[in-house]
Amino acid sequence: MVLSKLGVAVERLSAAPPLWHCTLDAMGWQIVALQAQAKSGRLVALWGSDRRPIDGHLAVHAAFADPEGLYWLTLPLDPAAPDYPDLSALFPVANRLQRAAYDLLGLRAEEAADTRPWLRHGGWPADGFPLRHEVDGRATVAPPPAGDYPFVEVTGDGVHEIPVGPVHAGIIEPGHFRFSVVGERVLRLEERLGYTHKGIGKRFETLAPLEAHRLAGRVSGDSTVAFAWAYSMALETACGCTSPERALWLRALLLERERVANHLGDLGALGNDAAFAFGLAHFSRLREDWLRLAGELFGHRLMMDRVRPGGVACDPDLAALDRLRRQCDAVEGELAILRRIYDEHAGLQDRFLTTGRVTPRLAAQLGLTGLAGRASGQAHDLRTDHRPPPYDRLEPKKMVRRRGDVAARVAVRFDETFESLRLIRALCTGLPVGPVQAEIRIPDDSARGLGWIEGWRGEVLVGLELEAGGRIRACHCHDPSWHNWPLLEHAVIDNIVPDFPLINKSFNLSYSGHDL
Repeated sequence: MVLSKLGVAVERLSAAPPLWHCTLDAMGWQIVALQAQAKSGRLVALWGSDRRPIDGHLAVHAAFADPEGLYWLTLPLDPAAPDYPDLSALFPVANRLQRAAYDLLGLRAEEAADTRPWLRHGGWPADGFPLRHEVDGRATVAPPPAGDYPFVEVTGDGVHEIPVGPVHAGIIEPGHFRFSVVGERVLRLEERLGYTHKGIGKRFETLAPLEAHRLAGRVSGDSTVAFAWAYSMALETACGCTSPERALWLRALLLERERVANHLGDLGALGNDAAFAFGLAHFSRLREDWLRLAGELFGHRLMMDRVRPGGVACDPDLAALDRLRRQCDAVEGELAILRRIYDEHAGLQDRFLTTGRVTPRLAAQLGLTGLAGRASGQAHDLRTDHRPPPYDRLEPKKMVRRRGDVAARVAVRFDETFESLRLIRALCTGLPVGPVQAEIRIPDDSARGLGWIEGWRGEVLVGLELEAGGRIRACHCHDPSWHNWPLLEHAVIDNIVPDFPLINKSFNLSYSGHDL
């Protein structure tokens, strides 16, 4: 990074994975962004915070990743004019993140092309910003009318619109999808999310730092281990402590089990969306058995609250570890059979191949991440790129495809499931002895910490700021779905409307992780 040439102080937060923080001015903000874009760096997250109780400023933050690690940049802003240089021209993924920062804190990206509200659905007054320090998150405020959202209109002979949502059939969180089509061919899709904005950022401010991992683990329930680990890592870096080695191995064990559970569910649902109910039945059975054993051995089917600051809240004995290994063996055998069935089923492959394609070039340009990114040639995986403990001892393999269609995303899920089964067996076999919990002392002065974890969907990030006295000033949780929802809009172009559920499921993005 160019930080050393700017003359700014750089604070090292963690060695594995490598994490740094620095505070800079508007010019430095632009220079670093330009350098990151020129050297194929990635914008992992952008968010705002109200630091007036700490240093009198509002602030905008950005996290950039490159082969060296992750750099957390903070740009202090004048509360009277909280404007900052726009990043969306360099990193398109910044568009919705910047719009959200305005909706929540009133931070305005200068000269940004798109300033439409993103999270603001009339849930709070037009001149109110719910994450500002003076706002009481418990107060009831009469919201104004939501008003009409200016969707982009597509015109031409035979073009018509199909609005879908925000209320959907079945058990699914709300999101609006506006299709512009000719016949059944999709010309454009535009999304609108944020309907279930939950005020999690304000809720963090009311929690003790040692208890807030429980809230982080509920940001997106299918990624509870990843978010709880990222929050715990953020607090541990802020406090200058580390978890015991056995606890880190158990965290990885839980994380890989979470990855397998979600891949099994998605592989069945993808078969079902292609009219292959056989796949849904068998993968649902495998996933149910997987979750039942987790509930029995860890006390919760999704393993909520098992990861906590300083360690973990579980310590399986040798008999439990043996059961985990044996289940991996059983699932691996059935998974191999099911993969052959999927690969050789002509009707299924006809639906998967070439459907919902995102080229590697477009994926790189727009910042596609996680398993969807790896299916489009974006070879980023924190477990292999920076190998945080215990992955530095496990030699995980990176699973990458380049075709970028539904078939490639299915293939990556199969590949990663097999690899996670191998990793779980290795974790169970090599689990070191020792304690599973370390003491954490909250600092008296203000502090900051960062957590960065490769969840099953992609990179999960938590940025944490503590006030003097140990109170949470701000905690930002970032789900990789922020990056991938815009790519879904591109993936569906030139496909037919009935293929949208299949394409959508092949990404399986989080609404909840987006609507904080």
